[in-house]
Amino acid sequence: MTFWEVVAVLLAGFAGGALNTAVGSGTLVTFPVLLATGLPPVTATVSNALGLIPGSVTGAYAYRRELAGQRRLLLPLCASAAAGGLVGAGLLMVLPPGVFATVVPVLVGLALLLIAVQPLLTRTLRGRLTRPGGGFPLRIGLGLASVYGGYFSAGQGILYVALSGALLDAPLQRINALKNVLVAQVNAVAAGFFLVAADIDWPAALLIAAGATAGAPFGARAAQRLRPVALRVLILTVGTAGLLHMTLG
Repeated sequence: MTFWEVVAVLLAGFAGGALNTAVGSGTLVTFPVLLATGLPPVTATVSNALGLIPGSVTGAYAYRRELAGQRRLLLPLCASAAAGGLVGAGLLMVLPPGVFATVVPVLVGLALLLIAVQPLLTRTLRGRLTRPGGGFPLRIGLGLASVYGGYFSAGQGILYVALSGALLDAPLQRINALKNVLVAQVNAVAAGFFLVAADIDWPAALLIAAGATAGAPFGARAAQRLRPVALRVLILTVGTAGLLHMTLG
């Protein structure tokens, strides 16, 4: 990489780490920049997944106050996410690159719709599907979303927030904290698979990691200061921009 490519990847990592922690969809920033440096799509995907892990861990730590008392909830959700992430990483290695091209915008669009109507949906489902621990529907939904997360990850966090907001009786900031742990879990599982099954561009991965580690606490502080309505608007704005990028770009 040239000097300016190094700077661009490092800055993309910072922005991606901040966005992942605050909203999700940081890959929509980092992935195009890696492609612009000349990396093949699959190599860019696996290098990006590996590079974003430190930022995801840092972001989850920055949300530790909102995570307090949620260990019993997290363990089964992390198990579902890990299984889904491993399946998704395997699919990346065996399926043609264009298989999910038509599915991804639909999933992200549905997630954005769920986030937009989440307060009304939660009131409607309260006492029916919504549970303090999310229940079996949430574990299945997060497992399926993690298949996509292990495959590509753009919009992965938005899917987690949408599903958890609809099925989990919890405030949005605590849901965002859960999202950060699940993203870190899926990225780590997928990266472990990629370490033995894929080609990784280590300079790119390390630059993304450095930038994301610095950006994640910044994103966490910004998101934690937002009211639930403002955080929801931010998620919808970033998610919609990402959806337009995926469909028109």
